[in-house]
Amino acid sequence: MEYNITIRQLLSDLADTLKSVYGEGEASSIARIVAEDAFHLKGNADREPDEEEYNRYLGIRHRLLCGEPVQYVLGEADFFGLKFSVSTATLIPRQETEELVAWVLEETADQKDIHLLDVGLGSGCIAVTIGKKRPYWTIYGMEASPEALAVAQRNSDALTGGNTHFFQGDALKKQDWQNLPALDIVISNPPYIPAAERPLVPDHVVNHEPHLALFVTDEDPLIFYREIADSSIEKLKPGGRLYFECNEFNAGEVAGMLRSAGFTEVECRKDICGADRMVRATKTSL
Repeated sequence: MEYNITIRQLLSDLADTLKSVYGEGEASSIARIVAEDAFHLKGNADREPDEEEYNRYLGIRHRLLCGEPVQYVLGEADFFGLKFSVSTATLIPRQETEELVAWVLEETADQKDIHLLDVGLGSGCIAVTIGKKRPYWTIYGMEASPEALAVAQRNSDALTGGNTHFFQGDALKKQDWQNLPALDIVISNPPYIPAAERPLVPDHVVNHEPHLALFVTDEDPLIFYREIADSSIEKLKPGGRLYFECNEFNAGEVAGMLRSAGFTEVECRKDICGADRMVRATKTSL
């Protein structure tokens, strides 16, 4: 079948079509991702698509116009220069989380024998990236959702050869921490959006990403931070560190809670956009 259009023209048309949904800049970015990840356009893009390529394009275009995030449409997302499988059971990895990972790597460049736990794995982007960059560390990961845990394990198998120790567990249940050894680092990007802020969250996030990983109750928005901190202070070795990604509106409260819980050297760090996004604290060595 002849379509009288080249693959390059199809993808240009996709960018133009998506402008009404995403705006010009994001539409161009999405079209570029589709070009690279779905069509692997490094060779001749000035040829007509075959039937399979054309049908794939139509399917992708339809799902994007319905507001589905491109990462879910393609089943993968970029994070720290790596390709991660994602599904609607996992959050889409974001740049802010890359900055949290970079903070850990920056502060541990010369450390070898480290035991690290990622609480709330999702796609596994935090634990797997750190495991890839620090292959001599022992990496653990806890995830409540069996569907997300399966995605995280698949990413670990693909990117680290499965050199991680992931298990199903609820961060809010102390018994799920019991079998872990003493830890040097605990890191987490827990749910942190109060239900009252849901109207402020973009539709493509609310309609597609897992609410279990996004929202907390208005009555106790710091529940995950408090419970993870409480379990971490028991499991961390003296001098061990806890790293959190935060809601920019409550990072100060998280820092205050950590000080009250007995942590020292509590530090907030801004993300690239200037928002208070990360908190790090140390278990006292006394």
